[in-house]
Amino acid sequence: MNSYQRFCFKILGERMKKKRSQFVELRNNLLRARITVPFEAYLASAYVTAFLVGISTAVVLGVFAYLLRIPEMITYKGTLPDFIVEMSDYRLIIGTVLAVFLSLLVFGGLTYVVFIVYPSIRAGERRRNIDATLPYAINYITAMSTAGITPAEVFKLLGESPIYGESSVEARYIVREIEIFGKDLTDAIRVVSGVTPSDRMKEFLQGAVSAISAGTNLTEYYRTKAAQYTIENRQQQKMFLETLGLIAESYVTALVAGTLFLIILQSIMSIISGEVSPMFLYVVIYLIVPFGSIMFVILISSMTPEV
Repeated sequence: MNSYQRFCFKILGERMKKKRSQFVELRNNLLRARITVPFEAYLASAYVTAFLVGISTAVVLGVFAYLLRIPEMITYKGTLPDFIVEMSDYRLIIGTVLAVFLSLLVFGGLTYVVFIVYPSIRAGERRRNIDATLPYAINYITAMSTAGITPAEVFKLLGESPIYGESSVEARYIVREIEIFGKDLTDAIRVVSGVTPSDRMKEFLQGAVSAISAGTNLTEYYRTKAAQYTIENRQQQKMFLETLGLIAESYVTALVAGTLFLIILQSIMSIISGEVSPMFLYVVIYLIVPFGSIMFVILISSMTPEV
């Protein structure tokens, strides 16, 4: 924990301990994401940060709304109840209070949601990295095992190899369970398999426990799983390329040909009607095209497998 997290824990730590049963998924995501912050300190930081962000944003926007007299710029043409009409003289103060309250609620709430969702996002990133590097990590394990190195030492060597990404991190946690907590190899593997975000890694580790318990040849097991995951990776990459081609066709149809058609159509209609400032044309050029392109970039980025 850093100093800020310790400060938050001192303020709300005891209360957060009572919420452990209400945030089971958050606790599991913290473990899967390998975020080395205790649950109580993390949740306390979420509450304190959300409050500070909400308060600071509310004060800034409240002062901004009051000084520029933004509430007085809002007009409504229509019938209103008498008590609302009587309160119109105080609309600057009332509008400023509403702006402060909404800012506190919106920005504080968004900050809290970010804290709650971040571990699951981080766990998802680790899962993709593990799935991508696991076949190569198992090949490395197979080579070490063929050389006669013990299984515990094999995982230690894997943990010391940073080129295998998050697969090396999981191996280091196995070594930690053995060397620091004094567990045997099978118990250490069971612990890590229970919290790893990758189903592939979980399956591999559970199979390794079964192979060790049954006394079968671990090298052959490693070799079999490496071949299996390599084939699965190739199939996933092929499916991704096919999906990427479909997305490319959708992009060309929707955001290239579609927007070009709308621009030409709106331009012709503006010339015929004599419209000076075609608002729809501005919306297409300055909103639909850039934001649509950004959405496609985000979609492709989220789908792209780790390399």
